[in-house]
Amino acid sequence: MKVRREDSTVNGLDWLPDTSYISTGTSKIVTEQGIIPTLATVRTFPLQNNVFKKFCYEIPVDRTRKYLIRTTYYYGGVNGNDNPPVFDQIVDGTLWSVVNTTEDYVSGNLSYYEGVFMPTGKKLSVCLAANTYTDSDPFISALEVVLLWDQLYNSTDFRAYGLSLVARHNFGYDGPVIGYPDDQFNRYWEPFGLDAFPQSSSQNRAVSGIWNLPPPNVFQTKLARSLVEPLTLLWPPFPLQSSELYYIALYFADSQISASRSSRTIDITINGVAYYNNLTVTPAGIVVFANQWPLGGITNLTLTPAPGSTVGPLINAGEVFQVLPAGGKTLPRDVIAMINLKRSFQNPPADWNGDPCLPSRYSWTGVTCSEGPRIRIVTL
Repeated sequence: MKVRREDSTVNGLDWLPDTSYISTGTSKIVTEQGIIPTLATVRTFPLQNNVFKKFCYEIPVDRTRKYLIRTTYYYGGVNGNDNPPVFDQIVDGTLWSVVNTTEDYVSGNLSYYEGVFMPTGKKLSVCLAANTYTDSDPFISALEVVLLWDQLYNSTDFRAYGLSLVARHNFGYDGPVIGYPDDQFNRYWEPFGLDAFPQSSSQNRAVSGIWNLPPPNVFQTKLARSLVEPLTLLWPPFPLQSSELYYIALYFADSQISASRSSRTIDITINGVAYYNNLTVTPAGIVVFANQWPLGGITNLTLTPAPGSTVGPLINAGEVFQVLPAGGKTLPRDVIAMINLKRSFQNPPADWNGDPCLPSRYSWTGVTCSEGPRIRIVTL
């Protein structure tokens, strides 16, 4: 959905006005010339007297399914400050991430955050919230909520965890970001490493059986060694938070010509630790993944020809997500009672949306909650 007053279609995607999904905030127009339609308006939320209060979109969902959520931000100077504010974003009861768009905005770029979450109820809440480091009104340009097929990222228990995108790249590719319609779920596959051993192919490989369903386009380029020697990538291309766990998926497919003439088998290490040994790359394609792999700082991904391999290693694409423990939810009967109470008010507090108690520092105005594994409202 988009912060607009009417429906619109951009690049084949239908965008809805956000007014049916949120009851607070102010719509503002970004006055820059030549801006793309999805960035032309923002919704802002008042900072004054609202530190540690959340403002939430609520979207009807199927609570048994998982969803891709993407928030997009382009400041456009709407608050009058030179730099955009820094604030938090929340999904249901889970503190998703800090939103810091300053570096992108100074470079003239938008910022986006993407995650995969399972709702805790019949409505999915996506919230923005001011913290102590927020110096002007939080804002948002666009929100996407996409139903994912059950097979995608199906090794993760989304009742216990969420995934927050760190990097998703098409290796050896230098074109525009790949999204919809090539990726039916509109995941963004960014270009990476054209100047690092690129080898491009125009063959349409019949890749099948990869349950994360990467778009076929990502198998048209690769990073590869022509000699039987290791290929090392600094990827993701920036330092990661230490002492965190990450979901990693790496995608490979050989060409029919290469596969008919040779054997391509790879040993994979990450920061010197064995990730997967004796991976045979075929034209049908394959993904190797880890659900919770510890990373921190700079990451070295090394692909080494395994003993007996007659050609060098290759890689087509990769994804890395930070694994987020789910924040839980308030006892359902307490939530129902609070929703009924809210409906009885003519002007309920603006932050009475989303989970009443979670995350713990973002409970509703006037609400005190218990701690521990069973979250209840104790005073009002």
